[in-house]
Amino acid sequence: MKRRINKVAVVGSGIMGSGIACHFANIGVEVLLLDIVPRELNDKEKKKGLTLEDKAVRNRIVNDSLQASLKSKPSPIYHQDFARRIKTGNLEDDISKVSEVDWIIEVVVERLDIKQQVFENLEKHRKEGTLITSNTSGIPIQQMSKGRSEDFQKHFCGTHFFNPPRYLRLFEIIPGPKTSEDVLQFLNEYGEKFLGKTSVVAKDTPAFIGNRVGIFSIMSLFHTVKDMDMTIEEVDKLTGPVIGRQKSATFRTVDVVGLDTLVHVANGLYKGVPNDEAHDLFALPDFIQTMMDNKWLGSKTGQGFYKKIKKDDGSSEIKSLDLNKLEYRDQKKANFGTLEQTKTIDKVEDRFEVLINGKDKAGEFYRKNFSALFAYASNRIPEITDEFYKIDDAMRAGFGWEHGPFQIWNAIGVEKGIEMMNAEGYEPAAWVNEMLESGSKSFYTVKNGNTYYYDISKKEQVKVPGQDAFIILDNIRESKDVFKNSGVVVEDLGDGILNVEFRSKMNSIGGDVLDGINKALDIAERDYQGLVVANNGKNFSVGANIGMIFMMAVEQEYEELNMAIKYFQDTMMRMRYSSIPTVAAPHAMTLGGGCELSLHADKVVAAAETYIGLVEFGVGVIPGGGGSKEMTVRASDTYQKNDVELNRLREHFLTIGMAKVSTSAYEAFDTNILQKGKDIVVVNPDRQLAIAKKHALLMAENGYTQPVHRTDIKVLGKQALGAFLVGTDQMFAGKYISEHDKKIANKLAYVMAGGDLSEASYVSEQYLLDLEREAFLSLTGERKTLERLQHMLQKGKPLRN
Repeated sequence: MKRRINKVAVVGSGIMGSGIACHFANIGVEVLLLDIVPRELNDKEKKKGLTLEDKAVRNRIVNDSLQASLKSKPSPIYHQDFARRIKTGNLEDDISKVSEVDWIIEVVVERLDIKQQVFENLEKHRKEGTLITSNTSGIPIQQMSKGRSEDFQKHFCGTHFFNPPRYLRLFEIIPGPKTSEDVLQFLNEYGEKFLGKTSVVAKDTPAFIGNRVGIFSIMSLFHTVKDMDMTIEEVDKLTGPVIGRQKSATFRTVDVVGLDTLVHVANGLYKGVPNDEAHDLFALPDFIQTMMDNKWLGSKTGQGFYKKIKKDDGSSEIKSLDLNKLEYRDQKKANFGTLEQTKTIDKVEDRFEVLINGKDKAGEFYRKNFSALFAYASNRIPEITDEFYKIDDAMRAGFGWEHGPFQIWNAIGVEKGIEMMNAEGYEPAAWVNEMLESGSKSFYTVKNGNTYYYDISKKEQVKVPGQDAFIILDNIRESKDVFKNSGVVVEDLGDGILNVEFRSKMNSIGGDVLDGINKALDIAERDYQGLVVANNGKNFSVGANIGMIFMMAVEQEYEELNMAIKYFQDTMMRMRYSSIPTVAAPHAMTLGGGCELSLHADKVVAAAETYIGLVEFGVGVIPGGGGSKEMTVRASDTYQKNDVELNRLREHFLTIGMAKVSTSAYEAFDTNILQKGKDIVVVNPDRQLAIAKKHALLMAENGYTQPVHRTDIKVLGKQALGAFLVGTDQMFAGKYISEHDKKIANKLAYVMAGGDLSEASYVSEQYLLDLEREAFLSLTGERKTLERLQHMLQKGKPLRN
């Protein structure tokens, strides 16, 4: 029987429980969120004259928890309207409602006796066949289901979400002694396909996979820091973006997560793995214990490894903790010659070999750190999992690493990694040497666009499961490219569909990228059925190359700048009016020119985590690559009979004028940057490119016809222009905007009103594009605009428009 999840019950409404409830609401599932009944009234309830029998009191804990979660930043939910999918209740009045759900997820306090009591009560109401799982991060799964029925145990396992559930993609599935194989297979697929997660089936061992290796890595680093007498600034410099980790690196991340959270897991591991060869590393170093005693837990207590201090003049500064004196001091800059050698190396995996060969303290740190990590990870097989690639998956999805331990080792070279480990006093697990003896010289290989891993039991390279739903550009780029220049690679995705992959710095859009898009359209129109624009970068595109715009404006090369902007506009119009379907697949930051490209595709297949908007106002200009035109077109398309058209236009005007950026793809529907009924959202970014390809192919197979150029765009002329100019005057008079902001807004108003036409008229897209380009060029000659552009360039943000 095909299992479907239409409704879930989440038991426990704390930070994790509410977060999990919100993420199920994100994907359209109805949620019942339950928690305990309060045992006494609070002051507010007493003042209102309420009693313990009032529903508002009985549901106070669950409602307060959910509301706190919904107000938190970053938000746990894609769109505030989705919160309507969550119904709340309590474990006395509403527990019988779990009989109506398809999946029950327990997220109560981490105490075995309480969990067992909750399961006993749930089983009285749970219908047979209903999935029931625990979000425990450490309690053995086998202990929780003791005494429960055969059907309960068959459908019971651990499902460990990482916090926050919306953003961290690891979904660990931990079977109990009697968990059905069908249940595991279903949850694995559901996690990937519906929840947008990286599903990893783990063994029922302390801390499972992610936290076992992740906490080891952090605790090992804590000890190394003391042994090498390093500062926290030095460690954060070495463990951040340079090795493909978050900007917050190590100590800033611990401050955000909370030192107590880390210590809780570390203490659990110290007790739970007495025979672990690295057991002593899970013991807290003295400086960590002192911080715990002092309640220096990080952001939640106002100080941790870093502390923000208010100065007498009202400004603030960040102090750092001296790990020797345990006193806060001014921050120190960390500089290493080894890191300087990696500045010209764009791919993170190509940096590792340089880093471990460093002759300074950085090189020594990396050799010690990686050697310990490689040895520990290899020794966890088969203890925590039989397949090493699952450890890499867990570290990428749960801890935000760009590369897991075995991927880093692979980049260094397996044999070279062993030499390094031996020099540091470590040895790999026996299976690694057996792999080399079998003839496999690497953990991973790529064949025909697919990733293979060394299967320890079979002693051969085996295809990593689940790849059929993915298209990994790194795997096909070299063998499937049909064109490339300095800005793009155009790849053949198969089935008659091409892909344009941006390869410029920060995926900015300059002349080389525009050349690549046009070349891809030429090739696709001649020999293929459709075109996708997608990439696997951290961001889809942060916009046009404003460094180029700045230089042209400073040199007053306005003819060349006019041609450059027209080339951008013409390329966007080619996307719109090509003879083959075009699909944009934006993700993460999709700003300025990246947003304009998406606006002009036939269809957008957006990742749920897409932050998209026209942000050009921030640098003193209006959208000049068709964005101002397109928002005018979209406003016109919303006009209805008896509608107040000016209000519709104003909404679209403010989307640009306030530089609105959606905090999810779903919010982009509110601003009409994504269009309902045409564009779609994909929760799992790994599947996004494959789905975009399917939609391009579907449009082609359904008989795609080249669109007819639009000449039916209604503009409101002086009626709208006058209203907007009055508005900007009032904003300036009220000191809400600067004189330069007023000038930019008035230029945008002129474009979106269609100029100073005496009455409402119908115009063409080209008419609006010409107005847009003229306004853009006039603003680039403004001193204030040049100052803003220069300021961004000096801040190291040369590419965002």
